[in-house]
Amino acid sequence: MRQNRLAQVAGKGKAGAACTKISPPMETQPQPTPLSARLEVLGAAALFSSGGAIIKAIHLAGWQVASFRSMVAAATLFVLMREARRRPNLKVLGVGLAYAATMILFVLANKLTTSASAIYLQSTAPLYVLLLSPWLLHEKIRGRDVVFMVVLAAGLGLFFVGFDPVSATAPNPKLGNLLSIASGLTWALTVMGLRALGKGGEAWGPASALWGNILAALLCLPLALPVPRSHPTDWVLVALLGIFQIGVAYLLLIRGLVRVRAFEASLLLLLEPVLNPIWAWLVHGEKPGVWSIAGAAMILVATAVKSWVDAAFVPGALEKT
Repeated sequence: MRQNRLAQVAGKGKAGAACTKISPPMETQPQPTPLSARLEVLGAAALFSSGGAIIKAIHLAGWQVASFRSMVAAATLFVLMREARRRPNLKVLGVGLAYAATMILFVLANKLTTSASAIYLQSTAPLYVLLLSPWLLHEKIRGRDVVFMVVLAAGLGLFFVGFDPVSATAPNPKLGNLLSIASGLTWALTVMGLRALGKGGEAWGPASALWGNILAALLCLPLALPVPRSHPTDWVLVALLGIFQIGVAYLLLIRGLVRVRAFEASLLLLLEPVLNPIWAWLVHGEKPGVWSIAGAAMILVATAVKSWVDAAFVPGALEKT
């Protein structure tokens, strides 16, 4: 899932100017982005993209996958990221709750609709951010944002012009699509919550991710029990989801974003929605409908164009590295 992940990272440092009697001031030059940092962001996107295909391959119910995946993910984040172990306050727990709802809804949606619909409908989160920001964050909507909202809403509507056909991997596309839209809304609330927390100058992303997984595991557990007889492969896949699709992916993203410009990172992270339905097609033979493909293309292009336009208004954001 995501172009905007639970991460708040420090801005990149720039070379300072030396003002002495001997040497004149030097111009500030943007630091080149290391290849390793780009590969870390791409690696995170690739790991995130595996979620849909793996969730569909597990023979456990959605509530069970959501609970046990988050249990493993919480343990992984606790071990890998020291900053995630900070004691949370009520605001952090609130953001964690929104993130927990996002993860739960995403799993349930993937059990009911196609991976393409689940990931692209969740990717409409920026639409809700733009609509809610004036009230929740007191941020004005810019003219170029309105155009983006219209295109994104049109892409969203195409998913409901003609629903994907019912199949073994998408037994209830209508309900799955609605859950995917809900996950986009809760993800938007997560992003806005992190933005509000970040205004205090502290990065609460890792802690919010940890507590979001803890809350998701606890909230789903009553509905996940009792656990029916299952294959050992199912538990291996659950472990892979928690460790790699969430834990390691999030670690790579945090490390990469420290050295990759926001504009470039937003484009690199588009690899996730591109790969997600491809994995589902390769593993399960899942093929989204024509209208869903058209809607996905509109959302993908609109997001890429908006990232470029927004960066164009930031001096130096589009300079070559």
